[in-house]
Amino acid sequence: MTAIADTTGLVDARSGQSAPGNDGKSRVVSGLVWLSRHWSLVLAVAIVAIILLWAIVPNLFTSQDPLTIVPTAKFLRPSSEHWFGTDQLGRDEYARIIYGARPSLIGSALAVAIGVVVGSLIGAVSGWFGRWVDALIMRGIDVVLSIPGFLFAIVIVVVLGFGVIQAAVAVGLTSSATFARLIRGEVLKAKASNYVEAAVTSGTSSLAILRRHVLPNSIAPTVSLITLQFGVAIMWIASLSFLGLGAQPPQPEWGRLVTDGRNYIASASWLTLWPAVVIIVAVLATNHISHFISKRSSSR
Repeated sequence: MTAIADTTGLVDARSGQSAPGNDGKSRVVSGLVWLSRHWSLVLAVAIVAIILLWAIVPNLFTSQDPLTIVPTAKFLRPSSEHWFGTDQLGRDEYARIIYGARPSLIGSALAVAIGVVVGSLIGAVSGWFGRWVDALIMRGIDVVLSIPGFLFAIVIVVVLGFGVIQAAVAVGLTSSATFARLIRGEVLKAKASNYVEAAVTSGTSSLAILRRHVLPNSIAPTVSLITLQFGVAIMWIASLSFLGLGAQPPQPEWGRLVTDGRNYIASASWLTLWPAVVIIVAVLATNHISHFISKRSSSR
């Protein structure tokens, strides 16, 4: 029996194969090493996941109603009963921040979606048709990019009206210029590829080539920009709400919570501090994820 076991071990050693138990241990060790090296990424993903859960199932994190007014509970300091204190109307600030995640994230997602769709269409047309079409579109993109993005968003939201959706549309249209420039470059690369030249030679229409070949291969490099733009959208929509151009009272929204508490910053600083901290942490987390995706993409 000992000889058989020794022979088996010798065969395993010669074949370069390890026992299943050793494979499991090596995977665990590799996973722990990866986590130790990328702990900040894990933390960023966890933060984003929690904020998403706030938006999807807010009642899982708090039983308080963000709109309930309690006159006897005005300006209560943070405590075990009210983690982030209460505001000037006695409403629980923690509940308002959690419920404020939904309009903030919905507005940001809508803004990014508009930016990707509009920017992809403009960039694809510009890169595919080229010549005077490309020159005309790119000069327009240069004009848009020369204007401060937030100022341009303010102009658009003033024209469309006040509200989270209007703010999201404004931010999305503003960011479309950035996506258009990126997609144009990717379309130019795909346009020179062999499979696109073969499709053109076979007589396939331009619309079909763009839909089947060019755009699917051009969208992938925008993943890191989408993540980065999501953080920018959170900040811009919160800023528009802070100026009174986004979410309207009594709807809780992070930027709106900051502007509601600024009049009491000397006596009740938590009303401004906590929503501002949440905005900063959310933006930093999405930016860190975007940076990681960009590094992985560039290393391939």
